[in-house]
Formats: sequence, C-alpha cells, structure tokens
Amino acid sequence: MRAGVLERFGPPEVLALAEVERPRPRCGEVLVRVEAAAANPVDAKIRAAGSWAGIPLPAVLGYDASGVVEEVGDGVTSLKPGDEVWLTPEIFGNRHGTYAEYVVASERIVAPKPVNLDHVEAAAVPLAGGTAWEALVRRLRLRAGETVLIHGGAGGVGSFAVQFAKALGARVLATASARNLETLRELGADVALDYTRDDVYEAARSENGGAGVDAVLDLVGGEIVARSAEATRPFGRLATILGPTGDLTALYTRNQTLFGVFLTRERERLDEMRPLFERGQVRPLVDEVRSLDEIVEVHRRLDSGHGRGKVVLRPS
Repeated sequence: MRAGVLERFGPPEVLALAEVERPRPRCGEVLVRVEAAAANPVDAKIRAAGSWAGIPLPAVLGYDASGVVEEVGDGVTSLKPGDEVWLTPEIFGNRHGTYAEYVVASERIVAPKPVNLDHVEAAAVPLAGGTAWEALVRRLRLRAGETVLIHGGAGGVGSFAVQFAKALGARVLATASARNLETLRELGADVALDYTRDDVYEAARSENGGAGVDAVLDLVGGEIVARSAEATRPFGRLATILGPTGDLTALYTRNQTLFGVFLTRERERLDEMRPLFERGQVRPLVDEVRSLDEIVEVHRRLDSGHGRGKVVLRPS
C-alpha cells in the first residue's frame, strides 16, 4: 500500500511516499481502508523530534481518519466489513498511522461516523473535535448561560470549541488574527477578538458584571493561562492543551481550577459527539484537501503555526 513514511526525525522533507506492507488486524482489531486523513500539529511535532512519543522508525504518521472497515480480527463484534467509521489512533509507540491507504486500530477506538458527513469532513473531526469536547464538556463542564473565552478559535481545535460552546448554550468570546475574525462569527462566536489589536483580557474581565468569564480554553500556550486567570471569575475554570508559563498565582488566590488536556483514545467520546454533527449543530471547518503526494507541503503549513480549520489528505 502507499503511505507517507518517516525514516528519520527532521524537517518536512524527511517525509516520503513509499510502498509498505498492508497491516493485518489481530484479535480485537479492525483494518480500515482510509478514505481521508487529517493533518494535525502533533504530526509535525513528532516528525521534527518525535522520540518523546516512543515511535519506532520507520513509521507512518497521521492520527485522524475516516474510512471503511475492510476486515475485522477475531473477537470483533461491534463492527463489520463495509461499515463507515472514523477514528483517532494512538500516538505513543504507534508506527502505523493514517497517512496511508489502510490503518489498523483496536475496535475500542473506532466508531461509526456521522451519516451526514462525507469522509473528508469526518476525517477532520476525531482528534481536534475530541480535544475540544474533552476540554469543554468533560473537564470545564461548561453550562448554558455561562461565558467562555477561547484562545485560538479559528484553528483546528478552536473551530470545534466555538461551536460546541454555542451548542451548550454558552456565551462565547474567541480570539484569532484579523483575517479570521469573520470565520469566528460564522462559527457562532458572540465576540470575535483580534489578539494583535484588541485588549482580550479587558474584554474578558468585563463579563459577568466585571467579575470575569466563567471559563477559559487555551489553545495557544505561553503565558495565556497566567494572563487569563486574572480575567476569570473567582472559582472559575481554565483548561489548556499546552504547558502554561508565567506567574500562575491568580489560580489559587482566586480559587480557580486549571485542567491540562491531552487526548486519550476511546470510542465513547466519538459516540458522544456524533449527534451534534448529525443534527447539524456543529460542522467541520475544512480549509484544504490535498493528496498524499503533497505531504511535504502540508507539513510546511503545519510548521508555520498558522491556519484556519483543518487540512485533509486523500490517500489515493
């Protein structure tokens, strides 16, 4: 099968297309024919210096896919050949990612995809959408009527976070660059803030009669959490997908809770999210569709750190 193979860690140019052996499902596993695979920032981090993830080389990267079950291993009962599914494979120690025509994964992390999404749309969801869901719904426990500040609302995770927050009935403040402010509004943000020009923290502090926002989701990193804590109400909640830096004193003086979010793999989360997509309350924001032959160019974009929505690859 064709696959984007990583022979050594380094710049985007270390990736190359190659013919590799098609994996075979073992007990409890399914073989999925990949119709579409999304690219994520973590792909680029692993490509550049991925020894932290314990991935043996050579390896096939990629941690998002939508496709069709081709074959099932012994003991698989919930899926059968021909089922249309979506998944986000494990990262740590996994050398068989989704930049390929086929991928094998445990039945426990593969779920039926939303019936109203095509494979390109569905592939854009599991990792980024799952991260937003984990942060907002399971950790922050955002509720109707609350106010949330989302840093990086136009990116892969952020575009889902804004929509999930609105579906939950929250008031949403979201940040992006000037060129993506209209995207934030289209996604449903009540207040779209240009982080290069607007006083984001003053806008957050003014919420709830000057007490600050109820919750914050940081998708940017650096001192975002430290600065946001001072614009979050006492006993408020904050979550980040990156390591926070700076003075975090406000977290305890204001009795706040900070959650670190690194996505675990499970079928249940995919099943929890699916109804919102099938009801049309949330939609994937796909910015580009590329062929697997363009994997180097895709990783150059990932390295830039800028983007709107998701880039999706077609293996064939």
